[in-house]
Amino acid sequence: MVGLLLFATGCAGQSAAGSESATSVVPAAPTTTTSSTTTTTTTTSTTTTTTTTTSTTTTTTTTVAPLPDPGMPRANAAFDGLAGSNAAASMTVVRDGRIVVSRASGTTIEGGAASSDSPMVVASVGKLLTAMTIARLDEAGSLDVDSPMPWADIAVPTHPGWADVTLRELLAHTSGMPVARPAWFVGGSECAGFLPTLLDRPPTSTRGRWTYSNGNYCALGLLIEQVTGLTLDAAAQAYLFDPIGSNGAHLTTDGQLPTDIEYRPGVERLSRLGGAGTFIVSTDDVAMMLATASDADLGVLAWPGVMIDQYGWGHTGTVDGALACVWVLEGGRTIVAATVAGRSPTTGGGICDRVVPAVADDLGIGQGAPDRSPP
Repeated sequence: MVGLLLFATGCAGQSAAGSESATSVVPAAPTTTTSSTTTTTTTTSTTTTTTTTTSTTTTTTTTVAPLPDPGMPRANAAFDGLAGSNAAASMTVVRDGRIVVSRASGTTIEGGAASSDSPMVVASVGKLLTAMTIARLDEAGSLDVDSPMPWADIAVPTHPGWADVTLRELLAHTSGMPVARPAWFVGGSECAGFLPTLLDRPPTSTRGRWTYSNGNYCALGLLIEQVTGLTLDAAAQAYLFDPIGSNGAHLTTDGQLPTDIEYRPGVERLSRLGGAGTFIVSTDDVAMMLATASDADLGVLAWPGVMIDQYGWGHTGTVDGALACVWVLEGGRTIVAATVAGRSPTTGGGICDRVVPAVADDLGIGQGAPDRSPP
C-alpha cells in the first residue's frame, strides 16, 4: 500500500468513518528573480527653451509559483458531481494559506443560499478537530498524550484494566475500546452517559491493534472539557478557530442554527458521539484551520489515528445523511475539504476518491486513485 510505503515510521486512519496521518509531498515550486530596466522620457517646453531629461531605473521583481487558476476544471467537475446528487454540498480548497476554490450548493435552514462558510454536519471529520485540540493542549503543557487517561477526572467509572490506557492509544484507536457501532446512533443520551457502558470490562483483545471505535474520541472530548473548563465546541473555538479569526463551529447536541445546512435525519441521533462526531463546521473553517497545523501538531495527529495515502493525510466522515472528506496535500501547502448533505457517494472515503485526485490533477501533482491506510 502506497500510504504504508510513505510512512516507514507508522501512521493510521480510516476511510468510511476513520482517520489517517501525516506525510510530506511535493515541495513548493522555486522562486526566480529577474531584473528589468525602464526608461522614462519627460519633455518640458517654453517659448525659448526645450529640455529633454531621460532617467533610467532598475527594478528587481520576484516571481513566485502562481496560485492555481480558481477555475480548477477537474476540481469544479468533481464538485458539480457531488452537488448534482445531494441536497447540498460544499467544497473548499486552500493553497498557500488562501482559499482558491469556494463552492457550495443548496440552502441553509433559514432559506438563504448555502456558501462554503455554511456549517454542516461533518461526522467523523470532527475527530480531526478533537485530535487537534488535544495536540494544542499537549503543546501548552495542559496534558500529556503519552500519559494514562485520567478516567476519574472525567467522572467515568471503568474496569481496573483501563488504568494504564494512554491518550495516544485513544487517539490511534489502539486502546482496545469496544466498537458498538449501531449503539452510537440510537440517541437518548450524550457521550458522558453512554461511555461507561463500554468500560465496565477490560480492554478487548484488540488492544495494540487499530480497531476503529467512536468511544476513543468520545473519551477525548470529555477530557478536553475537563482540562479547559469549556464545552467541547468552545475549547475548539479557543484553540483552533480564534487563532485564524473564524467562528461558527458548534455541536449537534445544541441543535442546528438557522445559518446551518440542514442535517435531514435529525441531529438528535448523533448525540452520543461527542468528540467522535458531533461537530457542525464549514469547509472553509476546517480547511483554513488545518492550514495552520505545525510539526508539533503532527506529532499527535499521527497514523493510525489519521489516515494517510500517497497525497498526504486526513480523515473521512460517514453517517447516514452526511458525508465528508478533509485532506492535507503537499506537506500542508494544499488542503481540500468537501462535505455533502445526502447519501452520494456512499461514504466519506468515496468523496475523497473524487475530490483529492481532481485537485491534485489540477495542480499538476496527480498520482492516481487514493491508496488510504487504514482503508
